[in-house]
Amino acid sequence: MIKEIDISVPPHFIKNYEFIKKQAAKKLKLNFREINSVAILKRSIDSRKKPVFRLRLNVFINESPANYELKFNFRPVTSDKKIIIVGSGPAGLFAALRAVELDIKPVILERGKDVKSRRFDLKSIMQAGEVNPDSNYCFGEGGAGTYSDGKLYTRSNKRGNVKRILDILIYHGADEDIKVDSHPHIGSNKLPKIIQAIRETILKCNGEFHFNSKVTDFIITNNKIQGVVVNNEKEELGNAVIVATGHSARDIYEIYKKHNLAMEAKPFAMGVRIEHPQALIDSIQYHSKVKHENLPASNYSLACQVNNKGVYSFCMCPGGMIIPASTNDNELVLNGMSVSKRNSPFANSGLVVEVNENDWRKYKEHGNFAGLMFQKDMEQLAYNAGGGKQVAPAQRITDFVYKRISKSLPATSYVPGIKSVPLHQVLPKEIAKRLSKSLLIFNKRMKGYFTDEAQILAVESRTSSPVRILRDRETLMHVDVEGLFPSGEGAGYAGGIVSAAIDGERCAEQAVSFMVNL
Repeated sequence: MIKEIDISVPPHFIKNYEFIKKQAAKKLKLNFREINSVAILKRSIDSRKKPVFRLRLNVFINESPANYELKFNFRPVTSDKKIIIVGSGPAGLFAALRAVELDIKPVILERGKDVKSRRFDLKSIMQAGEVNPDSNYCFGEGGAGTYSDGKLYTRSNKRGNVKRILDILIYHGADEDIKVDSHPHIGSNKLPKIIQAIRETILKCNGEFHFNSKVTDFIITNNKIQGVVVNNEKEELGNAVIVATGHSARDIYEIYKKHNLAMEAKPFAMGVRIEHPQALIDSIQYHSKVKHENLPASNYSLACQVNNKGVYSFCMCPGGMIIPASTNDNELVLNGMSVSKRNSPFANSGLVVEVNENDWRKYKEHGNFAGLMFQKDMEQLAYNAGGGKQVAPAQRITDFVYKRISKSLPATSYVPGIKSVPLHQVLPKEIAKRLSKSLLIFNKRMKGYFTDEAQILAVESRTSSPVRILRDRETLMHVDVEGLFPSGEGAGYAGGIVSAAIDGERCAEQAVSFMVNL
């Protein structure tokens, strides 16, 4: 017999399997010896009072659990049909894996470098402030998530099978805990090997990878896509094309515009990166200045409405660092990352405000690119305010709220460096005003959050795509072109690794269905 139950476990017993079994027996009013095994289904931390782990268990009573082996149909492709996949982020990679399962050859075109070679360009941007526009924290094998944390939390359950996505990651080397934790996370130190393993699976199944291969045009005849142009010279032909380029590949939007393909400006969010000492966040969340060694670096999720617009924390990185996610030399874009241990002394998060057509009215002459131009101007403004070389303008949050210049700044995880700048004057008035009010609201929910020890750095601007590429809701095909499937974050249909992976799989399935009917 198998029973599913919920129990609570103090932090100092969370690694004690015998204690967990005894608690399960106590909950079920059974003799301890009747329980052969327990399996953790879900694990979360409840820190509303004294921190405890909440566990959901499968309890095996007088029987043993069956062996569970992950199996997928990753076999060499035999079909001569192929899908061109533009981009090797989660949407592109999972589209390729699904194509393999459906016996269609994927050909992946990636403008950046392979995941290992990409590290040298990340070193250049961190240490010298030099940006390679095709190989950086946003572009390259694995996409933006590879070297910026690898958080797997998603609310996309209604869109697809989240468990399947996690299983595929585990199959390629991720820790099985990602299926258990309420906020699963892999870490930027572990993701590269997983991405490499996915590539090896695709290659073993007769798929193709082409790095340093930037798509510069679509080949469209009679409203049907035939393939793409690579690096302005080579044609790559296929039976369908999935475009999964992420939310920072602005040149792809120009290709859609060149062919007069339907798209629209999309609301997104923009603001700053906020950084606290991790010990401070731990003391607030765990109600103690001393954190038990079994408790992870604590996180938070905050949201409020200020003047009819949402202000919220985004991409919170406990025990992490702030990184430069710029894709050009004359802009400054910030993001956050953590390694698997989350053992940095800093906690950072995006703190962003919803923006829409009312915020980019002065850019309306740019039509569908109005939001994108607003975003672009903010990134150039932040770059100039920092003085170049990816130095970030920064300000203590107390000074920001009280409209003072910070005479000094706290220590930071941001390697390229920070410069004291009156961000209350630099940021757009409506964004600055809402951020300022939200800090005081959030302090009421997390006493101590508003502190002289915390600072904000600008600008956090790429929370999601400012453009949506229009596609049919059923077929997922572009509304104007047969065989073209816009996918993932860059097309405006996902937000994060898991949701992008789900969308990539769905696009692959629809592309194969389209090809079968050719």
